[in-house]
Amino acid sequence: QYASNCIQTSKYNIVTFLPVNLFEQFQEVANTYFLFLLILQLIPQISSLSWFTTIVPLVLVLTITAVKDATDDYFRHKSDNQVNNRQSQVLINGTLRQEQWMNVRVGDIIKLENNHFVAADLLLLSSSEPHGLCYIETAELDGETNMKVRQAIPVTSELGDIGQLAQFDGEVICEPPNNKLDKFSGTLYWKENKYPLSNQNMLLRGCMLRNTEWCFGLVVFAGPDTKLMQNSGRTKFKRTSIDRLMNTLVLWVRVRDGAAGRRRPVRQPCPVSATAGWSPEPAAPPMHWAGLGWLPSGWKGQGCPLVVPRCQDTTFLEAFKPGMA
Repeated sequence: QYASNCIQTSKYNIVTFLPVNLFEQFQEVANTYFLFLLILQLIPQISSLSWFTTIVPLVLVLTITAVKDATDDYFRHKSDNQVNNRQSQVLINGTLRQEQWMNVRVGDIIKLENNHFVAADLLLLSSSEPHGLCYIETAELDGETNMKVRQAIPVTSELGDIGQLAQFDGEVICEPPNNKLDKFSGTLYWKENKYPLSNQNMLLRGCMLRNTEWCFGLVVFAGPDTKLMQNSGRTKFKRTSIDRLMNTLVLWVRVRDGAAGRRRPVRQPCPVSATAGWSPEPAAPPMHWAGLGWLPSGWKGQGCPLVVPRCQDTTFLEAFKPGMA
């Protein structure tokens, strides 16, 4: 019912890396264009150029980008493991035990000590300071280095003894997970009474306890449900303004090449007359002249005399753009 406290900011694993990374790379129009060009060059009736001239730079670009993406994702995995394996003191069966952050669950009671990070979004129950006060630093959440004050509600602020906390059976009803760092609304039901909760009673994941010897908190949100992760979101494929500009330029070059190819007429031989030399009306081009002899007979005369020369133009003009390859 509730999310675990294990977080994941990485994009790939060993199984999904190759297909997902290739899919992302072929979102680039340039990569798709050269893949299309490579397919054309594999057909000898269309292209006189070797496919080797296109596949080498294409594979080189894809490989370099894949290595860079794999390196970046490796460090994401490493960072995730470091965070998930941090230790926290969890109250289990009346005793405090060291548990990894990824094993913390909603409803656990955690003890924090000075200069320790908060493992999950907690409802502050009690602290070493009078009136249940504690001080936190929220630099990882909002970039502010000045300390903020949080306070436990009066009914739980006296629960400083582990025995009392072990018998705590309150229930928290609150809003669903969201990314609003400065807002929280909920209600604590305990001993047939209800107590309103606000953001001043919460310790958010990523905060650090400061100038407070210890405090106890009840896990309300864990892992991806915490406000820190709600603001981070999943790691997505990002497209920069330069990428969008390059996509536009590649499309423009392709349209320009297509227009140039349409202006170049397809050569059509004229049959020789026995008496007058050349016929004034050129005959229809034989299929072998347009390079269409290799097509199935059912395809001939159905627009292929227009499509194939355009493909030939594409591979022909590509020889004059070494910079694009």
